[in-house]
Amino acid sequence: MARGSDKLRKTAIILAVLGLSTAAAIAGPPTAGQKQEFYQVCLAISSDNALCTCKSDAAMKLIDERMMGYVIAGMKGSGSAPDDVQREWNDYVARSNQICKPNY
Repeated sequence: MARGSDKLRKTAIILAVLGLSTAAAIAGPPTAGQKQEFYQVCLAISSDNALCTCKSDAAMKLIDERMMGYVIAGMKGSGSAPDDVQREWNDYVARSNQICKPNY
């Protein structure tokens, strides 16, 4: 019977690890605080209220909380992003430009 309980224990551990890694990979929507910080950093860079309002609104719909953190850090010129984030970032920039700067 020990073999069965060992197998069950290993299965439980594997499922727990998978559950934790999946939960970590799924981020929620950006927070209101992140939206405000995004707007403030954008405004400090561009001084364009209309653009920063549009971009911060678009970010809330296009990216998640994790990605928003990388975008804000990138706008501040700090930190580097992993490859998967870089791909998402390029997609976000293109999509937000379509929304906020349609003739760009």
